[in-house]
Amino acid sequence: MIPHLSERAVVLAPQGRDAAVACAMLQEARLHCTIAADLEALTKHVDQGAGFALATEEALTGPGLATLQRWIKDQPEWSDFPFILLTRRGGGLERNPAAGRYLDLLGNVTFLERPFHPTTLVSIARSALRGRRRQYEARARLEDLHQLAAGLERRVEERTAEHALAVAQLHEAQKLETLGQLTGGVAHDFNNLLTPITGALDLLQNKYASIDPRSGRLIANALLAADRAKTLVQRLLGFARRQTLETRALDLALLLEGMRDLIASSVGPTVEVRLDAPPSLPPALGDPNQLELAILNLCVNARDAMPEGGMMTIAVDPVAPEQVPDVAPCPGDYVRLSVIDAGTGMDAETLARAVEPFYSTKEVGRGTGLGLSMVHGLAAQLGGAFVLSSELGAGTRAELYLRVADTAADGVTDTAEPRLIAPGHALSILLVDDEQIVRIGTAEMIRDLGHHVTEAGSGAEALALLASGLDVDVVITDYKMPRMDGAELAQRLRADYPDIAVLLITGYTGSTEDTLHLPRLAKPFGQAGIANALAALVRPGAEPTETVPSSFA
Repeated sequence: MIPHLSERAVVLAPQGRDAAVACAMLQEARLHCTIAADLEALTKHVDQGAGFALATEEALTGPGLATLQRWIKDQPEWSDFPFILLTRRGGGLERNPAAGRYLDLLGNVTFLERPFHPTTLVSIARSALRGRRRQYEARARLEDLHQLAAGLERRVEERTAEHALAVAQLHEAQKLETLGQLTGGVAHDFNNLLTPITGALDLLQNKYASIDPRSGRLIANALLAADRAKTLVQRLLGFARRQTLETRALDLALLLEGMRDLIASSVGPTVEVRLDAPPSLPPALGDPNQLELAILNLCVNARDAMPEGGMMTIAVDPVAPEQVPDVAPCPGDYVRLSVIDAGTGMDAETLARAVEPFYSTKEVGRGTGLGLSMVHGLAAQLGGAFVLSSELGAGTRAELYLRVADTAADGVTDTAEPRLIAPGHALSILLVDDEQIVRIGTAEMIRDLGHHVTEAGSGAEALALLASGLDVDVVITDYKMPRMDGAELAQRLRADYPDIAVLLITGYTGSTEDTLHLPRLAKPFGQAGIANALAALVRPGAEPTETVPSSFA
């Protein structure tokens, strides 16, 4: 509708000068007026915009009547267009039998019998115009309501989408948490199973490798398989967020520079590696060994995404708190480590499942599907975040957010395998473990080192042996045991036998805050690992006593 035409009168009076006379009367009352030649023209004018229509009774005939009827039927919900009909025999049904037909035809119609006084016409015209103005006001209110309804509908859709996303994220978090609990329990059992296997292989290698080279090679291969199993378990624990971390302040630029050769050899000659780590970075909080493993996993994934080779960038930069994803649980400043490739990228479905454990798009034999899940678990355990962004055909960006440390960065620790350090003299050792196969295998490794070993299957049995007069130098105890765990046993030993050294061996990787900062040796371990742990107990300067690294050597 054209705004400046919305209050005009459209006059249809085809006989004589009726139309001109009617328009003159309306214009004298300062009402705009337009004359229509026929019904088709009338319909066109009112469709463009009009306040009311004035028509004679005899003009409502002819082919254009159907067009006018369709327009009246299809007018908007707010519109009830007013008609003034000039008749010859009055407007009431009692004097004009055709009035009923006109009411059905026109709807909102006022009858005016001819001849009429100009004042009467003007009065009826102004009344019709006032009614039309009220319709315009209703239209404006309806439009406001429609806009409000549309806005509300849009907000409801947005809130519904946000709710659906939140529910999906919650389900995903619950699924990952459940998988984490399952994998953590499985990893604990694997650690216990691997300990006697590794110990027995160590003993067999020491005894037969020099005598029978073929047996030595077979045992070495078995130890290598055990080492790969250990790495798989570490990745499971990384996803489960249950590995014991040695977190400290790290210089990421120094750490990456130390890994340059390792990364280059891992990704091969077809991948160009670019490091972008400015030396002025704030120190990041992390475990150097686990962080190196995570970075290496991301680099290997980037390499696999570029089968024809290409550029891989490892960048480190500080980020403000508002740049950290919402998934990061700890407020404060962060450092972002990004591994960026120009490879094949991932579609939305693959990206959504990328951090699920054992999910992999690689062919069989080229990965466990635990690399990204391990990085995800490590980031969460460190109070940071891991974010993947990718587009099919446009490469992938993996971002690891690490919290800024409160202290200055240390140097990167040496990750070489420990040497077998003899404790200097034979020790009397009480070995406590509820798993018989683990206890027997560990006892044989210790006896092979020249120490005397007494075995106990529980904490209560160990205390009973000590109460009966057993004299020992060291108690080696498993952590996770029924009824009395290693932490409780250590507390009892500290109180009743303060001169006895205690070493905690454990395949459990949950919280160990109740272990009183005891020296710990993680399962699985080899003979060198237990030897070095014992040496550290009796000669504390030989090795660190807080967490003794394990070995398969």
